[in-house]
Amino acid sequence: MKNIKLIEVPSEIGAGTRGASLGIEAIKIAALDFMSNFFIHFPSEKIPVQNELLYQPIESPYAKRIKGVVALYDKVSKAVSDCIKNNFFPVVLSGDHSTSGATVAGIKIAKPKSKLGIIWVDAHADLHTPYTTPSGNLHGMPLAITINEDNREYAVHDLDAETIKHWNYLKHIGKIAPKVLPEDVVYISLRDFEKEEKGLLINTE
Repeated sequence: MKNIKLIEVPSEIGAGTRGASLGIEAIKIAALDFMSNFFIHFPSEKIPVQNELLYQPIESPYAKRIKGVVALYDKVSKAVSDCIKNNFFPVVLSGDHSTSGATVAGIKIAKPKSKLGIIWVDAHADLHTPYTTPSGNLHGMPLAITINEDNREYAVHDLDAETIKHWNYLKHIGKIAPKVLPEDVVYISLRDFEKEEKGLLINTE
């Protein structure tokens, strides 16, 4: 417990509903109410975010604000990787969970020869890609990024070259893809997914 480092990412550019960026401060306030010194006991790093993109026109309708997500993945994966290399245990607190793929990327960059597994506690599969997404929100895609999956077999969208470029960058960040093999992902509480995601779930059982 002595070597924990907090990495704060108050971003919500990957979500479709606003407010996720307030979550970290809400947790801190709750900790104070319980007289916890957790947030003053451990070192903390706050990652600069690009929530201003929420007020700008959407360039990629099937991967909304993907340029900002790419910039965030670079920062978060580096912070996590540096944290591990400096013998700290990273605890990442984020807004929307599009950044979870960056957390995994940072671990893999720090431990490139290690085999990683994921326990995904979520109602949703988060296996959409820009080719299959019904919403275009990146928070529905972090596991697809992590396992290097396009799911073109179930594609419903044609993508422009710019979106494809940024999508491929996210999957290959750290020049490692996939970060985790599909068979090394375990879901807990999964109950809500689309037919495109179901196709992947069936094919990887």
